[in-house]
Amino acid sequence: MTDTTGSTTTAVTAATAATAEPVEPARERLRRWRLVLGGDQADGTGYALSGPDAAMDGTLAALYGRGDRPQSGRDRSAGLGASAPSVARWLGDIRRYFPSSVVQVMQRDAIDRLGLASLLLEPEMLEAVEADVHLVGTLLSLHKAMPETTRETARAVVRKVVEDLEKRLATRTRATLSGALDRSARVSRPRHHDIDWNRTVAANLKHYLPEYRTVVPERLIGYGRAARSVKKEVVLCIDQSGSMASSVVYASVFGAVLASMRSISTRLVVFDTAVADLTDQLDDPVDVLFGTQLGGGTDINRALAYCQAQITRPAETVLVLISDLYEGGIREEMLKRVAAMKASGVQFVALLALSDEGAPAYDRDHAAALAALGAPAFACTPDLFPEVMAAALEKRPLPVPDTA
Repeated sequence: MTDTTGSTTTAVTAATAATAEPVEPARERLRRWRLVLGGDQADGTGYALSGPDAAMDGTLAALYGRGDRPQSGRDRSAGLGASAPSVARWLGDIRRYFPSSVVQVMQRDAIDRLGLASLLLEPEMLEAVEADVHLVGTLLSLHKAMPETTRETARAVVRKVVEDLEKRLATRTRATLSGALDRSARVSRPRHHDIDWNRTVAANLKHYLPEYRTVVPERLIGYGRAARSVKKEVVLCIDQSGSMASSVVYASVFGAVLASMRSISTRLVVFDTAVADLTDQLDDPVDVLFGTQLGGGTDINRALAYCQAQITRPAETVLVLISDLYEGGIREEMLKRVAAMKASGVQFVALLALSDEGAPAYDRDHAAALAALGAPAFACTPDLFPEVMAAALEKRPLPVPDTA
């Protein structure tokens, strides 16, 4: 059997479902197996492809073909050539034959398997790609090396992805956190003019007296003036090592959304072995992203020391550390800082990743040490992040996923 990957099977399944014409079941099975196996001497199907199927097979062969033995006329051969035009044509082909989700998988595989990252420095290549979070991460890791002619194109690609993410995430995030802030500001003994009568009545319906046709409120709910005026502070502390690329993208988008809320004061800090405060760029997450430098070492202790020094109201502060916890700094000092911040009243949240890809590789010893301090470390999807932040703002238990 041809040495293919799971990505090949995914791509073939999606494409055959979309392009297959009505044929008898036996022939359709042969057709699908022929596309999956690649048509070399080991496929055993004897099925000849033509038309769109042959063209589709060519796009798969360019990426997933075998390059570890001499090639024959019927063998798949990996390779897209060394020029951006040939890659751009291939990108156009896969977008013709495969759905967007599969195109993104194949693009990532092309970058990883065939070393095409350097070609992303060319504008015509960038204009042809299907933009997604993973591509943004690759561009951010390359942007220092980009020629001037490519940078504007790269920014346009990044901006498109960021705007799509904001549309997906902003409304729900603002609604969830606004509700949490309202609840956290309620007081149980409000003055008369601060009583929230709608919530008070709803909370006391069980005390309704039919004979008097009235509700006797045993618990008043309202908003204290002081509570309303106190801003919550959120510090996003983001590990910008290469493995955290997707998390950096999502965190930058969330940082911009949080910064747009008047009731929250947001600070965004990125780090490797050095620390950079990007708070003044939060009005544009694209500027934030291009202010990062993916790759390098990791000094969590130094980053937390900087964040700790910025906190002036611990009881009103949520600090979110987004890192795989592979610490290159002083482990004992890092843990002492976390313990000290929690003791002062800071709500400390440790996220191993902020992405849709599940739990990454991470330092399990450090995760266990944080959990022992009352700061469980877990991976978080972007859709769950608003709930995590809402719980932290209200100082209630975090919705830690079962897979943590």
